[in-house]
Amino acid sequence: MPGGLVEGVGLPQQKSLDGIVFPAVVYPDPPVAFNLSRFLKSIQDHKPWLEGLLHSSGAILLRGFPVSSASDFNAVVEAFGYKELPYVGGAAPRTNVIGRVFTANESPPDQKIPFHHEMAQVPEFPSKLFFFCEEEPACGGETPIVLSHLVYEKMKQRYPEFVERLEEFGLLYTRILGAGDDPSSPIGRGWQSTFLTNDRSIAEERAARLGMKLDWIEEGVKTVMGPIPAIKFDKSRGRKIWFNSMVAAYTGWKDARNDPEKAVTFGDGTPLPADIIYDCLRILDEECVAIPWHKGDVLLLDNLAVLHSRRSFDPPRRILASLCK
Repeated sequence: MPGGLVEGVGLPQQKSLDGIVFPAVVYPDPPVAFNLSRFLKSIQDHKPWLEGLLHSSGAILLRGFPVSSASDFNAVVEAFGYKELPYVGGAAPRTNVIGRVFTANESPPDQKIPFHHEMAQVPEFPSKLFFFCEEEPACGGETPIVLSHLVYEKMKQRYPEFVERLEEFGLLYTRILGAGDDPSSPIGRGWQSTFLTNDRSIAEERAARLGMKLDWIEEGVKTVMGPIPAIKFDKSRGRKIWFNSMVAAYTGWKDARNDPEKAVTFGDGTPLPADIIYDCLRILDEECVAIPWHKGDVLLLDNLAVLHSRRSFDPPRRILASLCK
């Protein structure tokens, strides 16, 4: 173990797979000697060890460190040295807090957010995500995580023909965006903040760079993305992953403008089988790990290895996020 950081085990929610603990949990060592500046230096000094842990486990929970504010969290993200990914094309309503730190999805607390890889429905997605618990929930509000290759393997075993079709045709995602953000919806990001402009022609240019088609309608704009691959190959680990937003779109892209069953189809436009989608949701729930948030927690996810979601909660709860290239 590097000086100042220690990997811990023993959280009841952690799982072990082929000798690898998921997620990895890292604590200060010794905890009494840590202040923020020492934590930042420990990250910089031991980045190769942390990256090795992230590669093997897919997720690292940094717990017990002196991270108490959005600016502290921004400094932690900066200490890792990853480039920021602008949030262009994502569906969730978010607010910039400071620097490269945003609120996580601001949809109402009674709504669950289904499992997804961040921005899997667009070609340019983050490689890594950071989450930070600024205020822990009164009840609920976990961010469950699940290993993507496990989901692929189980779906391939149960539904080989369905997975073959996914690999052949990919997925088509359709979403209707209003002009402004709708915080009552988990996919309520309006087109102006989605494309970071209020100029339609600039929005069309930015959509085109993503491979997204826009159709301006009375309610706002209909966006069509794809066909885009639903299964990817994780070259660094040599395995296929369930890299899509299929379950999230089919079960969760619902608001005044959007019908979730029309939000995602096979890449050739054929409807998806509902029974298989909901069985996939059951697999995700069975295989996931949901560790209750503690104030000050920082969770680092490899977006190629891990899907994440959000459970409903009783306020207060404030989770911040940062996306990295």
